[in-house]
Amino acid sequence: MLCNEIVSILDKQSPPEYALDWDNVGLLVGRKNKEVKKLLLVVDATKEVCEYAIEHGFDMIVSHHPMIFKSVKKVNDNSILGEKILSLAEAGVCYYAMHTNFDTKGGMGKEAARLLGLKNMEVLEETLNGEGIGEIGLTDKTYNLYDYSQYVKEIFDLNNVIIYGKRDAKIEKVAICPGSGKSVIGEALSKRADCLVTGDIGHHDGIDAVEAGLTIIDASHYGIEKIFMTYMYNYLKDFLTDVDMEILDVGVPFEVV
Repeated sequence: MLCNEIVSILDKQSPPEYALDWDNVGLLVGRKNKEVKKLLLVVDATKEVCEYAIEHGFDMIVSHHPMIFKSVKKVNDNSILGEKILSLAEAGVCYYAMHTNFDTKGGMGKEAARLLGLKNMEVLEETLNGEGIGEIGLTDKTYNLYDYSQYVKEIFDLNNVIIYGKRDAKIEKVAICPGSGKSVIGEALSKRADCLVTGDIGHHDGIDAVEAGLTIIDASHYGIEKIFMTYMYNYLKDFLTDVDMEILDVGVPFEVV
């Protein structure tokens, strides 16, 4: 299957027009007419991922986070980004990113909320045509914050999370925003969520949220967004019947010691 055929399938699932203005999605490296026999699904196109793809003969990488965010004025081996772009291009590996278009239209928030078993779901922050960032819904029963944090760990297979708020705080209405969710704290409060499940919460964000009446479970940026890989594998397998696909889960980029 050609790269541009796969791009069409990906664009249908998560149309690029649903990406936020600051984002950079789509085919970022490679030729559209490249024949793809092996495809690698990842969250981030790190140096480790690029080296793995080249070493194991992959023709295409599909990641959630774009390797290229800002404009690139030079592509050489004087920077990590330049080295990655060069290595992929020289090896003939196509690279495609689907970020906030997947977050909104694609299914990141909805899939995360489904995994949590939330009921009566609605979009947390609408961005375009009724779609948007995150979801909010009701839990199946009343939890306290500590018990719900353990449930989140189990559902997303996490070793640890950070909680903001008292352990015995009542949880019945949950907002979830995979990735970095500090920007949706206001939306979660306005929609009367008891808890926000997200990542990348800073010291002051956590304090302010709790004082405003919102508890937070910080499951890390990667911790929830890793569901992208399995979701896309299940979506693509019915279309890419002649393409070998693999998930490369490199884990969270930190260790709690």
